Amino acid sequence: MKRREFIKKAGVGAVAAGAVIAGAPVAHAQKTIEITLVTTWPRDFPGLGTGAQRFAKRLSDMTNGRMKVNYYAAGERVKAFDSFDEVASGNAQMYHCAEYYWKGKHPGWAYFCSVPFGLTYTEMNAWIRFGGGQELYDELGAEFGVKGLLCGNTGSQMGGWFRKEINSPDDLKGLKMRIPGLGGDVMAKLGASTVSLPGSQIYENLISGSIDATEWVGPWNDAFMKFYEAAKYYYYPGMHEPGAALGIGMNKKWWDGLSTSDQLIIEAAAAMENDYMMAEFNTRNGESLAKLVTEQGVKLREFNDDVYDAFGEAAAEVFEETRKHSPLAAKIHDSFAKARKEVGGWMKISDQAYLNQRNRVLDF
Repeated sequence: MKRREFIKKAGVGAVAAGAVIAGAPVAHAQKTIEITLVTTWPRDFPGLGTGAQRFAKRLSDMTNGRMKVNYYAAGERVKAFDSFDEVASGNAQMYHCAEYYWKGKHPGWAYFCSVPFGLTYTEMNAWIRFGGGQELYDELGAEFGVKGLLCGNTGSQMGGWFRKEINSPDDLKGLKMRIPGLGGDVMAKLGASTVSLPGSQIYENLISGSIDATEWVGPWNDAFMKFYEAAKYYYYPGMHEPGAALGIGMNKKWWDGLSTSDQLIIEAAAAMENDYMMAEFNTRNGESLAKLVTEQGVKLREFNDDVYDAFGEAAAEVFEETRKHSPLAAKIHDSFAKARKEVGGWMKISDQAYLNQRNRVLDF
């Protein structure tokens, strides 16, 4: 073949190939997914609110804006405690909350946040990821049209702020205290009058005397709320929330309609926030506690054994009543209790034993 003819035929072939390529099916850009996220937290509230906002931003960033998250703090779209119904009904796609707020719908929800004498952050992650917890979380959520994922943790919380010292179980009788979840049920067993208030309403009720005591989270959040202006006795450790997990709840029908890859992106963003939030709380709580004591005159107190034993007896009654609620409630409790025994047994001779010895040697 002559050189000129070869070049001519090669050119025709290239044009034809280009035409084939040009005419080939082209994958369309994936459409934007609009997400309405409602929360139970005030906007920019340290840790809880900012963690939810960080999750929302990360979800958008991870998809280059394809997942467009419209974030609403408590009261901006619906009231804090209306978030669950807003998502279950399909009016919003996601909520961010402490799941024990929904224990009135089913007591099983409390276990996926925190319960008295419950799981620490490390133990909670173990139960949810590898101990059957997520499967039960899904089973409970399916009854309400919701899909839940862990999305944050505050770690072990403080026992609360009190106007007076708590030296015996009798000191709890008649006490008006803000404490939700099964922890509130324990306090009620001991004679306290308990209420569940959203974070935005606690200070005004404490300062006015409508309540005598409150628990919230820990030094970082509590200092921000200025509870020390109304109550000076700050008790630890909190039996009610030893590792309070926060959840991202999604409308199940919406979740089921997502692609597998989009579901994995949401799971990854939630898991990242679960880790980030805990790290931030551990960092901020230490520095905040020192300031509360040295600058605000807060009196740090530890619940004595008599009080803690009373907590334990009341918690046993609450758990038994919870198990009787329904077969699913019993199933969730029994799975949780198994994890507490097995994972907790390992923690006793690993992290806990090491920390006790390390702190003894270093004298702190």
